[in-house]
Amino acid sequence: MTDLRPLTMPAADAGTDDWSAWLTTRTADQLDTARDLIAALKAERPRLAADLLERWNDINLALGNAFAASSLVQQVHPDAAVREQAEQAQLEAHKLLTDLSLDREVYDLMVLDDAEERTSGLDDDAERVRNFALRDFRRAGVDRDPETRERIREINERATELGQTFERNIRDDGTTVKVRPEQLAGLPRDWIDAHPAGDDGLVELTLEYPDVVPMLQFCSDRDARVQVHTAFNNRAWPVNDAVLAELLALRQEHATLLGYDGWPTYDAEVKMIETGDAIGTFIEKISKAAEASAIRDRDIMLERIRQDRPDAEVLDAADANYYLDTVRRERHDVDSQEVRRYFTFDKVRQVLLDVTGRLFGLTYEPVDAPTWHDDVASYDVSLNGTPLGRIHLDLHPRPNKFNHAAQFTLTDGVAGRQLPEGVLVCNFPRGLMEHREVVTLFHEFGHLVHHILGGRQRWVRFAGVATEWDFVEAPSQLLEEWAWDAGVLEGFATDDEGRPIPAALVTRMRRADDFAKGLQARTQMFYAAVSYRFHLDAPADGDAILALSRELQATYSMITPLDTHFHAAFGHLDGYSSGYYTYMWSLVIAKDLFSAFDRENMFDPEVAARYRDRILTQGGRKDAADLVEDFLGRPFGFEAFADWLAE
Repeated sequence: MTDLRPLTMPAADAGTDDWSAWLTTRTADQLDTARDLIAALKAERPRLAADLLERWNDINLALGNAFAASSLVQQVHPDAAVREQAEQAQLEAHKLLTDLSLDREVYDLMVLDDAEERTSGLDDDAERVRNFALRDFRRAGVDRDPETRERIREINERATELGQTFERNIRDDGTTVKVRPEQLAGLPRDWIDAHPAGDDGLVELTLEYPDVVPMLQFCSDRDARVQVHTAFNNRAWPVNDAVLAELLALRQEHATLLGYDGWPTYDAEVKMIETGDAIGTFIEKISKAAEASAIRDRDIMLERIRQDRPDAEVLDAADANYYLDTVRRERHDVDSQEVRRYFTFDKVRQVLLDVTGRLFGLTYEPVDAPTWHDDVASYDVSLNGTPLGRIHLDLHPRPNKFNHAAQFTLTDGVAGRQLPEGVLVCNFPRGLMEHREVVTLFHEFGHLVHHILGGRQRWVRFAGVATEWDFVEAPSQLLEEWAWDAGVLEGFATDDEGRPIPAALVTRMRRADDFAKGLQARTQMFYAAVSYRFHLDAPADGDAILALSRELQATYSMITPLDTHFHAAFGHLDGYSSGYYTYMWSLVIAKDLFSAFDRENMFDPEVAARYRDRILTQGGRKDAADLVEDFLGRPFGFEAFADWLAE
């Protein structure tokens, strides 16, 4: 086997010039390679499909390398100049991809009119690569008239710029909130100690998760909660209103130019759900299934609010998390501040490696690899002694860093060509963690495992998390179950004196977590409806966007909004466009996948290996529904999810 090695990056303290040179190698040089390969393909016009597809693979490998490096660096690098270079490289990569997707000469080569002669000997994977390429060409508009192709080119380039601007405005919003020290009543002592008052006697809070989440969950001062919630949900507003309106209009025009009735129909065509209308149907199905329990639990929370404020008429967004925690503490004997004593960041990170290593047979070896920041921890991953790839964990907040949680690709894994490398980018505290944050870390790590295990493909098109977009969350949601298992938690969740978390407490935590899951499902359907209807209706300005958002919130959510503009910082409107429903769609599948595991033996090696080999290692070689059926022995269904929702 070829001696494959991970990438070598400059050190965290390297200067702008060093990082700029590295980024040029991973972006501009790779794009030049792709251009040369495209030119050679058109000049030499290979007759055999096998030769054509090998060249196509080379082109897409170079393109993928450029996209991966630029996408990651623009979100994580501390140096503004390096981030700006990465953004420009991302624009160039999108431009080349658009040019290629509209290149009629390359498309005509791929069509293979005398296909029987020229495609002999292609295996199923190669034929799938070709079929996907043809589909993508047609969805790009390559077979349209020159004027339409040129307009689509303009739309793609402008949409990329707008998407970058939308995300940058969120990432770079430096708004802070100041409160009086006494308004921190209810917050954990270690959190208060880490937030001393400034010279003006006030405590300054960022709008990063480690500040916002505890304030909304624990702070007993409603005025402070309102202040923090309002600021958080007004990030990037009003500047992103115009950005979003133009982006929605361009996507609508793009879809209609290609003969679709709107962006959701165009976007859904390549997903498991298949049609735009089915998104609306799915949202209604989940909303109806969750309605009874959502109303019940909302009324329980409202009753508790009225003990503190007898005149309260609604459950609003500033009260939701605080009183959810209150009800769980008072009714289910689960105190989140007590629970967090058992979860220190360093132990959680290590057990994440231990659990996935045991479950999937993986070994993680720490490596002192240079990266973009000293916070990053890197590990080489192997399976039964065979190197698989490298992972990088960038898990703490800092200024100008991506401020949610996601897995980014650094390299796609292609057999004999390059090892997969993936990056987990999150924003967790350095000390004690909420159990909710532990679950989130397990979830995101599920993407990373999928990327590494699926990174031994011949074709880059199938590398890593390369299935339909409405399946990609299912493996991550499945891995969350191990963050809830009492046996797993007892192995690492210990307090300062080394005492493990009591099994009875874990049982109560599960029961408390079940409270309000219908309410949370309705909230998710509100987000899904925003994603879907914004793209279906394409509201033309900020006022229309806000009006539609409020209409959808009244229809689907059981939580009354404050006077905010959350859509301006709803980053998924860029990347997921009309497809935010995919989180819940994937959860339906994840619950069905989990039904194959024995809850009394979560590390059953036979089931775990079958899941690893039939789903995770396959990457995108098969349709997601076929992968699931291979593992379950039957098509996936709704029953397991419905049973869970009814528990």
